[in-house]
Amino acid sequence: MKPVRTLIVDDSASMRATLKRMLSADPDIEVVGMAPEPFAARDMIKTLNPDVLTLDVEMPGMDGLSFLERIMRLRPMPVVMCSTLTARGAEVTIEALRLGAVDYVTKPSGTPEDIERDAALLCEKVKTAARSIARAGPQRLPDQPSVAGGGAGRLIAIGSSTGGVEALFSILPSLPADCPPVLIVQHMPASFTRSFAQRLDGECRVKVIEASDGAQVTPGTVYIAPGGETHMELAGGVNGRIRLLRGDPVGGHRPSVDVLFHSVAQLGSAAVGAILTGMGADGAQGLLAMRQAGARTLGQSRDTCVVWGMPRAAGELGAVEKEVGLAAMPEAILKACRETSKVGSV
Repeated sequence: MKPVRTLIVDDSASMRATLKRMLSADPDIEVVGMAPEPFAARDMIKTLNPDVLTLDVEMPGMDGLSFLERIMRLRPMPVVMCSTLTARGAEVTIEALRLGAVDYVTKPSGTPEDIERDAALLCEKVKTAARSIARAGPQRLPDQPSVAGGGAGRLIAIGSSTGGVEALFSILPSLPADCPPVLIVQHMPASFTRSFAQRLDGECRVKVIEASDGAQVTPGTVYIAPGGETHMELAGGVNGRIRLLRGDPVGGHRPSVDVLFHSVAQLGSAAVGAILTGMGADGAQGLLAMRQAGARTLGQSRDTCVVWGMPRAAGELGAVEKEVGLAAMPEAILKACRETSKVGSV
């Protein structure tokens, strides 16, 4: 394989040098250029034709979001945002993911061990981005009266990772206000999930909140698992309670989609599971447990995934009852809520 040709865009000379050093240590990545601001980056994109762009969130002249929006409109390409772990950084990064950025990394800092860990993560995300499908932001799905209502006594569980923010911004605004409760694990740092929930809440008819330990699950509400510190489980039935449990990462993730899905499998045919775009296999075993218990299970189609990793892994296990494109996912989820599972075991 040819090295991933990467262009670094950051207004800090020291940060550009740090990112170049981190990326150049990987033989599968080639840094083809560095730009101090978007206007220089625009010209370098034309002449260098990079595979992936790393983009600073906040820069003088034109901020990273404005530049990203132009890129995704005029020349969609894989972009990895470089963010800070601040409230402002979280809000801007979530908007960048909504606009079509594939992923993000936090700016390297801390001890040499921290920086080494950050370097490995950055390189992995750049290489994953190179294999992703770039799109110009979330699809605005039309309201479909046929999917409104129904599904009483059901619960929806969704898992997603890379590309999931964009997918959820496409799916959740199409859900009706009276939809069954929705529990979601989206891989995301602890400092980001509250901003993510608040931003979604402003665009949806359903109520979207960051989940809290002990909260009772109610219809018309979407619960986003807090990032980083705990796993999220459902305790009790369809109208049970959220349980946030401290513990080691499962399959490298905390929160883990598998942990959520395994807990929801107790509901049997009262549950609907959907696994969306993401790298790796988190959620595959849990979705299989749900299907074997009688739940309806859906997987996002390959052609609409930014990274077709998690749905593919679930499909290979036989956990996915039906593969669905992103545009059809809201209707498919709610239709499944109104039906009884046709598959009790696989």
